[in-house]
Amino acid sequence: MQWKTIFVKEMLEDWRNFKWIWVPLVFILIAIMDPLTTYYMPKILDAVGGLPDGTVFEIPDVSPVAAMMMSLSEMSMFGVVVIVAITMGVIAGERRSGVAELVLVKPVSYLTYITSKWAEKLVLVWISFIIGMFASWYYVNLLFGEISFSAFLQVLFFYGLWLSLVVTITIFFNTLFKVPGLVLFVTIATIIMMSIINQVFSHVLIWFPNNMSSHIGGMLDGNHVSGDLWGTAFVTIEVIILLIIASLFSFRGKEMAN
Repeated sequence: MQWKTIFVKEMLEDWRNFKWIWVPLVFILIAIMDPLTTYYMPKILDAVGGLPDGTVFEIPDVSPVAAMMMSLSEMSMFGVVVIVAITMGVIAGERRSGVAELVLVKPVSYLTYITSKWAEKLVLVWISFIIGMFASWYYVNLLFGEISFSAFLQVLFFYGLWLSLVVTITIFFNTLFKVPGLVLFVTIATIIMMSIINQVFSHVLIWFPNNMSSHIGGMLDGNHVSGDLWGTAFVTIEVIILLIIASLFSFRGKEMAN
């Protein structure tokens, strides 16, 4: 009952803050921005007067897989920033204002407090992601060619795991810091550092979570879920579990120290 109460309270708070409206809309914009811009670029250039005489500008044909990967690429940049922004104060803000202490004296267990807030943000992110990518899938099929619905569902599942990891990393730093802005900065810095590590050691760290997008691209090209993609998914789930456990110990240590 305590877990459900906190979960519902978070849902209502996000509804009052219009997150259940603007976050899906932002995800739709992020997902369709690159495919639509790429497809309509020649018409856009013509509408603004075209190019100077003698200029040759050829836009290469874009495959359905490439168009879908454009959406995931934008999700990896702007989508991640949105996720961190809506999650950065979920615990840190309540710790700073003293609300967390009032909740925890009910008594509410630390695990209940953390996982209920984590789960609510996962629901918001997953629903927004699904809506955004469904819009992308519709336009990709309409403008570039067909991507099967089964392949689309696989994209949702595997890339959704990466976004779940982003939520979990943000929750973890929520338990370390009381300042939401600091949580935002450290989380983004951590994700950037993970990306750098992946670029340098990608030939060794084949199952590193940041490789999820490249493995998804391979899946779409080959119409086959590779062992590397399953391995990356497994490692990502393991990291999520470990971060939740680390969040529990971190939060409990901070609150007991206070």
